[in-house]
Amino acid sequence: MGGPTTVNAGEYGPDELLDRLQGGERIVVSTTFLGDPHEVTLRYDGETYYCDTPTRLHKHPTAAEMRQCMVKNGYATE
Repeated sequence: MGGPTTVNAGEYGPDELLDRLQGGERIVVSTTFLGDPHEVTLRYDGETYYCDTPTRLHKHPTAAEMRQCMVKNGYATE
């Protein structure tokens, strides 16, 4: 497996990102926060979903919670 895949925030829907995470992909989302560019890494270890932001690590135990986080923060668009 290669390195992580980089996408732009809102480029993909939550279902596609969840499928890719569940398939073992790490996804780096390029986004802007307070006018500055940032990268957020989305990953799944088989039990827990993670959003590694520049300031915090979010953990989500279910796909539904991860979906909500991705949409709320603009990483994915409905």
